[in-house]
Amino acid sequence: MTLPVALSGTDVIGQAKTGTGKTLGFGLPLLERVTVPADVEAGRAQPESLTDAPQALVVVPTRELCTQVTNDLLTAGKVRNVRVLAIYGGRAYEPQVEALKKGVDVIVGTPGRLLDLAGQKKLNLKHIKALVLDEADEMLDLGFLPDVEKIIDMLPVRRQTMLFSATMPGAVIGLARRYMSQPTHIRATAPDDEGATVANIAQHVYRAHSMDKPEMVARILQAEGRGLAMIFCRTKRTAADIAEQLQRRGFASGAVHGDLGQGAREQALRAFRNGKVDVLVCTDVAARGIDVEGVTHVINYQSPEDEKTYLHRIGRTGRAGASGTAITLVDWDDIPRWQLINKALELDFNDPPETYSTSPHLFEELKIPAGTKGVLPRSERTRAGLAAEELEDLGETGGRGARGRGGRGGRDESRSTSSERERPARTPRRRRRTRNGAPLDATPAPAAGSATPDESAQAATAESVTAPRTPRRRRRTRGGASTEPTPTVVPAEAAEAAVTTAEGPSLDPAEETPAKPRRRRTRKSAEPRATSQEAAQATEAVQAPETATAPQLADPEELPATEPRRRTRKAAVAAETAVDTAEGTQGAQSAPETTEPKPRRRTRKSAAAAETAVDTAEAADATPKARRTRKATTAAEAAVDTTEATDATPKARRT
Repeated sequence: MTLPVALSGTDVIGQAKTGTGKTLGFGLPLLERVTVPADVEAGRAQPESLTDAPQALVVVPTRELCTQVTNDLLTAGKVRNVRVLAIYGGRAYEPQVEALKKGVDVIVGTPGRLLDLAGQKKLNLKHIKALVLDEADEMLDLGFLPDVEKIIDMLPVRRQTMLFSATMPGAVIGLARRYMSQPTHIRATAPDDEGATVANIAQHVYRAHSMDKPEMVARILQAEGRGLAMIFCRTKRTAADIAEQLQRRGFASGAVHGDLGQGAREQALRAFRNGKVDVLVCTDVAARGIDVEGVTHVINYQSPEDEKTYLHRIGRTGRAGASGTAITLVDWDDIPRWQLINKALELDFNDPPETYSTSPHLFEELKIPAGTKGVLPRSERTRAGLAAEELEDLGETGGRGARGRGGRGGRDESRSTSSERERPARTPRRRRRTRNGAPLDATPAPAAGSATPDESAQAATAESVTAPRTPRRRRRTRGGASTEPTPTVVPAEAAEAAVTTAEGPSLDPAEETPAKPRRRRTRKSAEPRATSQEAAQATEAVQAPETATAPQLADPEELPATEPRRRTRKAAVAAETAVDTAEGTQGAQSAPETTEPKPRRRTRKSAAAAETAVDTAEAADATPKARRTRKATTAAEAAVDTTEATDATPKARRT
């Protein structure tokens, strides 16, 4: 019915049941419209009409259907030497690109890879005379409609368009109205074949428990007259699991699902066609268009999604006038879904009987020999198995672990990288220990204004001698900030004794010990260090009269200990009073330079005493300082009066 309409160049919508020959229904008109060198030799075409660009395009949803349609067209066009090329994902680009450069007449491909090659300017679609959408309703179900519309937009406006499928929902009719010109809708049915399903397919529906299904399937596969069998599952994981269980039970089984690489999928189909494998476990990827001769049993391990999927699944058997058996195992949870399918197809299996692997009616209806167990006897294991079929290296572009990506139907997976590629060993990351952003092995620089050049040199020398790691410096404060102590007046004899004791270690410079690393001080404790020269002048003024009156030590061994003692508050106040008295007698007279004692570790009390000494020194240089208490002010005024009597330079009076 289709051939005369399609050969005349009219757009066609073809609808017929599974196994009725739709592939040649659109394949023969395509091969006739293509211009080949044989037509020029026979005088049916002009030499100018010859081209290496493709002249016909067939778009299919799955890779397995793509290879099958390609083989059928090659067989039909063998006499006229028509060049047919299959383009689909999961294979290397290079062989397909080289074939396109040599010249192609008919292209059969999936939408993803077709768009990729067309976008890279490797595929020229400007000379297409005829377009065919095979399994058009599946294109819409898989979400291929946007890709198909992009492909149609690349084609010439004047062309022949044909849509073929076993089921034609309303959305396909809408697509036909947009992209076809006055199409002819042809629906072919046999006179004695009523209903949506094929009449010569015996259908059986059972309510089965999920844990008993593998045992039921193993016994069904041992039925009388069973040839090749296909088992359909809803998920990829279930398909892989059932194929593995059947192998352990002694059956030669293979799997076809989306998680397998394209090479493994084609290997399983080739082994199934060649008879090395007699059980093919697959998902709905292989539910459409697969034509394998000798399939007698189709088992729906899980209930299909809808009535269209059910029709295409059971349509793998009973093809081209042959008979077959379709068995559906419905779980308790899938009963509502199956009842919808049963109602849509007008079947008589609304309430399937509860069935187990030991049920007598299962053995009787499916002609299973009595006493059959779930393991195939060794005497019947005659198939070579999947390992006997060679695994072809297709240069797969996608990978998911050790298995290639299947995607949805003909989706292209060429952009994903293979995880089987060797990767260099990763070098462990080296971590550097730092403190405040600086490495620990580096010597920290002293704070600005915290030490003189001599002290910095001594500190650097001491740090290089001791250890490379600098101890952590801690800030010492009193209540968050340093406080100024209140000085008191003590007798002069106590002050002189305190000064003699405090300054004892500096009498002999030869016995001075090297300086220790300086510790970080607070802001107020750092101020007296900044004015160390002024404090040195005050110290020299005190040492001059004391060294004149103090007895000379005859033997250096009799000197006090080189380590300075820890000052108390009374000793610090006595030192301050002694400094005031010394300034009154010496005036501005400069004393010879003495060796600076090594920096000592200061405590809170010593830091307060140092601040008091600096205040006194600054008073001698006429620098105004903070207000003092009444007793301290009286002592300071007395010291200033004495200084003014000896020195003519006026000084500022402390308030």
